[in-house]
Amino acid sequence: MKNLVRTLVQKGAMKETDVPRLQEAVAQSPNKPLHAIIIENNFAKEDDVLPLLAEQFGMEYVDLTTAQVDPETIRLMPMKLVHRRNLMPLSRANGSLVVATGNPFDVNAIDELQTLTGLHVHPVLASPREITRLIKAHFGVGGETVTAMVQERDAVELLEEIEADDSEIAKQAQEASVVKLVNEILMEAANERASDIHVEPEENALRIRYRIDGLLQTQNLPPEINRFQAAIISRIKIMARLNIAEKRLPQDGRIKMRVNNREIDVRVSIIPMIHGEGIVMRLLDKSRMVFNLKNVGMLPETYGIFKKMIDRPHGIILVTGPTGSGKSTTLYSALNEIKEDTTKIITVEDPVEYQQESISQIQIHPKIGLTFAACLRSILRHDPDVILIGEMRDFETAEAGIQASLTGHLVFSTLHTNDTPSAFTRLIDMGVEPFLVSSTVEGVMAQRLVRTICAECKEGYEPHIGELPADFPGVSTQTPPKVLYRGKGCRTCHQTGFRGRTGIYELLVNTDAMKDLIVQRTNANVLRTEALKNGMITLRQDGWKKVTMGVTTIDEVARVTAADLF
Repeated sequence: MKNLVRTLVQKGAMKETDVPRLQEAVAQSPNKPLHAIIIENNFAKEDDVLPLLAEQFGMEYVDLTTAQVDPETIRLMPMKLVHRRNLMPLSRANGSLVVATGNPFDVNAIDELQTLTGLHVHPVLASPREITRLIKAHFGVGGETVTAMVQERDAVELLEEIEADDSEIAKQAQEASVVKLVNEILMEAANERASDIHVEPEENALRIRYRIDGLLQTQNLPPEINRFQAAIISRIKIMARLNIAEKRLPQDGRIKMRVNNREIDVRVSIIPMIHGEGIVMRLLDKSRMVFNLKNVGMLPETYGIFKKMIDRPHGIILVTGPTGSGKSTTLYSALNEIKEDTTKIITVEDPVEYQQESISQIQIHPKIGLTFAACLRSILRHDPDVILIGEMRDFETAEAGIQASLTGHLVFSTLHTNDTPSAFTRLIDMGVEPFLVSSTVEGVMAQRLVRTICAECKEGYEPHIGELPADFPGVSTQTPPKVLYRGKGCRTCHQTGFRGRTGIYELLVNTDAMKDLIVQRTNANVLRTEALKNGMITLRQDGWKKVTMGVTTIDEVARVTAADLF
């Protein structure tokens, strides 16, 4: 295996200065294969190591990202061996079985497979990560647990004690196999960067979908999982401290857990459906959230104007957009930007999603009368400088926010409107006097989230003018950009071409001319025309700029924005 290191260094795939560090890592893990240590410690890339390793063992190296798997071959495979030894069957012909392995040293696994199948096994080398992905795709997430095949230490740790009664259904939900299965669903979602898990009972099946980068992706599941439907739902209820006997009413709860040393909050919502209880779990991964206003995706000119706005001593700043458009992230980032020891910041939220240092946060409880409006009336006596209202839902909340701004406070809040001018008309529709809206609202930020192109498989292409939207820059003058970018699809992004998300923004500054129009109860279209005269960049225009910068694609911007009508 020394030849492997030497060859990697000669090819420039590994630095010679890393060899001593590699020797230290080998000494610490003497039982782990050398190639695995090289890859895990990023001494060299997997794509460089595995082909050389295959060459040394006289094996074929296979890229599984484009591999076609024969369904008949899968049915013949002993599932126990697939999961325990991480082997993926690819094809079968003339009494020979082609199997992908990530560890060429594991000859015992090949021998065992030959004994169990009675076939001659022809091993090929492939990426262990890709083998695991294919196993989950073809045998199902949690397949190893459902068939009770593998016993491993749980990587999911609950941070709060849970209690369960002695009922039969509670006992089923606490069985080791069910606990492990639910843990595996949660762990898989966390590792795939999912923001939500949807558990959806159907007439003859149970469907589980993860929302990744804003889009739902259905998970392949073993058919046997249907028999565990009631136990899975009960286990989730127990973890969220909900009533497992109540199946007729909606319930909301929370799970605090640690997955692979990452602390994650899970908000659980359960609603009775016609075929059983549907569950949606929102995952809030604290380790992944960095609230930095410079990193949310604003263009430099937008950031500069917004920064001046949030540095003002008083007034209302609104962030608008649909659910899941990143409003909370923008607001938390703005608060962190202006947070100082000399400033008192109080937030009123429903619920408090992320706990922030040096910020006083209040969670409302409408059932006991602790509403947004009630909180606002009380917190003004707490001498705040900055107030964040989770959402202006009604006249009472809007009125309290306006009174706070009039008495010298800077107020942040959100509204559910499609664009920036509609925020003014929405407040007036709630019953707020137009002169109060015009004098207190300093600016409105509308935003959406778009998926960003995967950095690993990003490629340039020459766009055809006939395929570009009519409002895309350069189309009207027949001078479109010569090069745009897209993701080809790779193992890092699961062949989607996208990894991660960024924001697109529309920032409206309330000028004197705008204030006059608002007092006159002018409709949103006229306000929009005035804002555009003042240089406002629309959501669509901001999106097109990010397309030409190579951040996202035309399809992504078109998916979340409507064409500008002007």
